[in-house]
Amino acid sequence: MGTPGHVLVVDVSAGCRAAYSALMNSGAAPFDDLDRKIITALMANARTSFAEIGTSVGLSATAVKRRVDRLRDTGVITGFTATVKPYALGWRTEAYVEVYCEGAAPPRRLAEVVRNHPEITAAMTVTGGADALLHVRARDVEHFEEVLERIRVEPFIRKTISVMVLSHLIPESPEAGATQAIQEEDSGSWGW
Repeated sequence: MGTPGHVLVVDVSAGCRAAYSALMNSGAAPFDDLDRKIITALMANARTSFAEIGTSVGLSATAVKRRVDRLRDTGVITGFTATVKPYALGWRTEAYVEVYCEGAAPPRRLAEVVRNHPEITAAMTVTGGADALLHVRARDVEHFEEVLERIRVEPFIRKTISVMVLSHLIPESPEAGATQAIQEEDSGSWGW
């Protein structure tokens, strides 16, 4: 199981659904009600032991571990990660940025740009007027502005529209916590 203090990340993206569909049609072991119960228990508390989960779902700890291993191998469970309050890492400013591109910017190119900006904690292509939506965390407004300027210099980006986050109405949601790993610099400060 994961390291204590870590939470389960379950990918429910279209890619995961496609993998699940392929798994179901391949004749491999099916994703059943017990798998759902195990995932639900892990999502509620990833520190729950296999024995505790087994007791609640009617399986041995070994059987639960085998199922979790299979769910990881098939990509249903994508990993374990610590959830940290952003302000503890110095992230005091948060925004969502709509990105509008010139012509049809391929998602692969947008993904390359996103990887060059560690302040972008989530990014997705979207329907509607914008081509992509970025979730950005920064130390302060000045840092956010600098990140925004770095994004805007990409030659295919026509414009951006930003919306600053004031507060989280569901504080226990994944969006309210930081899940991206931050590396500590030699100086002892959190680096970007």
